[in-house]
Amino acid sequence: MTQRRSLLIAGTATCLAVPMAWAQQKRSLKDPLRLGVDVSLVESGLGSALQRAFGRDTGIAVQVVPGTSLPLLEALERGEFDAALTNAPEFEAKLDKQGLVHDRRAIAQGGLALVGPAPTRKQPDPAGVAGLRDIAEALVKIRDAALAAPGTVAFVSPGDQSGLHAAEQALWRAAKVAPGGPWYSTLPAGRRLAAQARATGAYALVERGAWSAQAGTPLAVLVDADPLLALPVHAMRSFRINHPAGKIFVAWIAGPKGRRVVSGLRGYRAPT
Repeated sequence: MTQRRSLLIAGTATCLAVPMAWAQQKRSLKDPLRLGVDVSLVESGLGSALQRAFGRDTGIAVQVVPGTSLPLLEALERGEFDAALTNAPEFEAKLDKQGLVHDRRAIAQGGLALVGPAPTRKQPDPAGVAGLRDIAEALVKIRDAALAAPGTVAFVSPGDQSGLHAAEQALWRAAKVAPGGPWYSTLPAGRRLAAQARATGAYALVERGAWSAQAGTPLAVLVDADPLLALPVHAMRSFRINHPAGKIFVAWIAGPKGRRVVSGLRGYRAPT
């Protein structure tokens, strides 16, 4: 993560040195709008739902390119995408503050949920976190249970520089826990987080929309009430690309039609 942040800052400094006379590339409405979308927002169906609705309403083609938020933001900064949908507010705000993205708008309120082995009437989940309202307390209990009884408790992380991964790491810091060791693993390449957590019976912090689309036994949502679990989704466009559909897309997606699409998806609500 530290290396990724350094790359983002270094890329930002490079962009500031680019003369504005040639910093922007011009495109036309005949060109599809290239939209980078965080993988969790693809898995939840949010990206494709907005793509389809916008296309039907405006006739403008949108090409969705899945990826993880930090690399997507770096690519947006370089002008490799016309616009992006990401859920990494800390990193988005850095680019926005320096004028390296335009029209950053909140388009959905999403969030995280802690899932894990479903408790029963006779047996609680292994770490005893079901029903807690404090995510930091829950993470501490998972760590303590894993250390007290090795091999009985596991946690799986996306480990992929996505908005979800950045948010998960922030929550571990809030809990003052440095996760590691055999009980904490990262997602193997090509696997989805929900599927891996189910297959291994592990705890995981998942994006609510993606979980709604992929949920299943033997796991259940154990903690989801803490305000720290909120994770907003933003749309923004590149400062380097002059695609005429860029402004149209961001305005549409943040407007009443986009809000209706968001409100119709499980795991999300339109921003207030």
